[in-house]
Amino acid sequence: MGAAESVSENSIHEFSVKDPKGRDVNLTTYKGKVLLVVNVASKCGFTNSNYTQLTELYGRYKAKGLEILAFPCNQFLKQQPGNSLEAEQFACTRYKAEYPIFGKVRVNGPNTAPVYKFLKANKSGFLGSRIKWNFTKFLVDKEGKVLKRYGPTTSPLSIEKDIKRALGEA
Repeated sequence: MGAAESVSENSIHEFSVKDPKGRDVNLTTYKGKVLLVVNVASKCGFTNSNYTQLTELYGRYKAKGLEILAFPCNQFLKQQPGNSLEAEQFACTRYKAEYPIFGKVRVNGPNTAPVYKFLKANKSGFLGSRIKWNFTKFLVDKEGKVLKRYGPTTSPLSIEKDIKRALGEA
């Protein structure tokens, strides 16, 4: 259980994902940016603090090269109901999220999104490679390599020092 799946890709930039309307987004768009990739949910106990702090971090570091990539996921107690557009509207309306909210994904199991297979293969966590819960975070460097993985209870603001280091500020 939780064994890391082998992937051939060397960088997150080799993937395409779907936006909330189902259109392809090539992650090469984010080359040269530090990425914080997060599986999000609207009805989780961590929702308010995470979305609030993600929005704060984005406002502080976007101009310096940080991008937050949020992937709605309904795998944990069905805490992200509705469709991808509703998930995007929730984040953008309630939490003023200006960072991209992508289409809903699966982060565990046989239908795991390829980008999440890559992330998990590069940094396992407390439960091996499995994503434990909503708001698991991956910090990715400017070349698309996974630097660190943070569990759901790690607040976004508590990893600010790592973000600054990845941006070349520390």
